[in-house]
Order: sequence, then structure tokens, then C-alpha cells
Amino acid sequence: MENDVLLEVTDLNIEFHDHIIPETVVFDFDLTLKQGEIVGLVGESGSGKSMSALAIAGLLSRKDMKKRGRIFYDGKDLLTISRNELRSIQGNDISMIFQEPLTSLNPVKRIYDQVEEPLRIHTDLSKEQRYEKVLKILTEVELDDPEHVMRQYPHELSGGMRQRVMIATAMIMEPKILIADEPTTALDVTIQSQIVKLLKKLNARKKTSILFISHDLSLVRTLCERVLVMKDGYIVESGPVERVFTNPTEEYTKKLIAAIPKIDPELIYHNERDTDSK
Repeated sequence: MENDVLLEVTDLNIEFHDHIIPETVVFDFDLTLKQGEIVGLVGESGSGKSMSALAIAGLLSRKDMKKRGRIFYDGKDLLTISRNELRSIQGNDISMIFQEPLTSLNPVKRIYDQVEEPLRIHTDLSKEQRYEKVLKILTEVELDDPEHVMRQYPHELSGGMRQRVMIATAMIMEPKILIADEPTTALDVTIQSQIVKLLKKLNARKKTSILFISHDLSLVRTLCERVLVMKDGYIVESGPVERVFTNPTEEYTKKLIAAIPKIDPELIYHNERDTDSK
């Protein structure tokens, strides 16, 4: 593995055994993720992109399914290491954020307790040190009045604020890899743009590698350097974002690109300038 390659997935196959007939949902999936790189994984619902991401994050059950291939991180195969080793990597080195934070956040716990939890699990920091780190990360994800947000419950926050809290929770241990699974789907277009800009800033500031999963190719083009296109469990095309968008080779990729709504870039630019100036 090259020195700057953080993660290398080769020949990943995922087969479910919870039906009478086993069903393969991911075939021969390959991915390399370098330090500080942002890679997009796109495809329609059921294409296998989220299953691949969950396997990388170690969040797929070890029962009722069979996984073949290798997921190498830090010299270890995440498919075969012990549960204890995997737990030490999850949330610490590899973190994940999901599409709908309201279902991921605990409705009866205050925001502070939820963002602080990884620090309680993975560190020996004092109560005061944990408080300072929570305040710092909530500030970094650009939440207004973070001390007030800490005391609130998830239902008291807007969708965009909840997603920022989820990003803060995922980033508080300063992981080397952040997996973002459709993190903007439940948000309106303006908030989507803000979340993508935030992920870009965190990547630049902390050199966190990001695997960004989406069916929205326009967001992938804005955020990512490389892209993998999935269909029916297979990667059908991959390469630098601009090459794939300007000169796609596969018919499926061409259809996905043709379906992107045509929006005037100048309009987006001016809207973002207006938002930033407020």
C-alpha cells in the first residue's frame, strides 16, 4: 500500500443469507482513499453504495451475511480483526454520518451529552477538558451560540443544525476517515450547499479523508476529487470527477449526468455570497 493511502478495499463482495436464497448486493468493489482526499460514491437507491460504506465502517452484522475481499486500514483487515480491535477504530479513526440525524440522535439526551460521548469512551480527558473540546467542535461546525445548543434536545433544532451536530459528533475524535452517507438528502438546497461547504472546510483544516455517498451528482462534482459510479452492486465507472462528468464512458453514467437539473452557476455563486455576507 502506498504511504499516503489510508484505506484500500479490494474485491469486496457482500452476500445476504437472511432469505431462502442468498442474495449478493455488492460485487468486486475496489476503492483506495488517500490522506486528505475526498472521493464520491454515487448511484441510485439499491446500487450497493451504502452497503459498501457500512462494510468499510464495520457496521454490517457478522451474522446473516457473508463478506469476501479485504478492507485494509492501518495494516489491518477490518473484515477479519477482532470485535475489540474494530471498536477501537470505529468512531476513533473512522467515523460515519447518516442521512437523517433525527433517527441517529437520542431524543431524550441533550446535545452536549451526545457530542461528548466519544470522548468519554475513547479518552481520559477531565470533565473540563471534554467541555472545552465539545464547545470547540460545535464552533468549528459553525453552529450559532454553541453553548445554548449544548443544552438543547434534538427536536429543538432545525434539520441543518442537527446535521451539524452529527458532523461534530463524528469529528470530535479527529478521525482520519469520515464516511458521509447521503448527509444532505433530507435538507433543502440552501442548507445542502452549506453542509457541503462545511465538509470542504473540515477537510482542508484537518486533512480528514472523506468518502461522500450521494445520488446527487451536482453535490459530488462540487465536493469531490474522484468519483465511483455504482449500479446493481457493481462499480461501472470511476475516475477524476471532471473527467467522468465531461467525458463519461458508460451509458449509465451518461444518463445520471443528463438527469442533473441545469442550474445557472452564477445564480448559485451570488446566493452563496448573499448567505456568507449575512
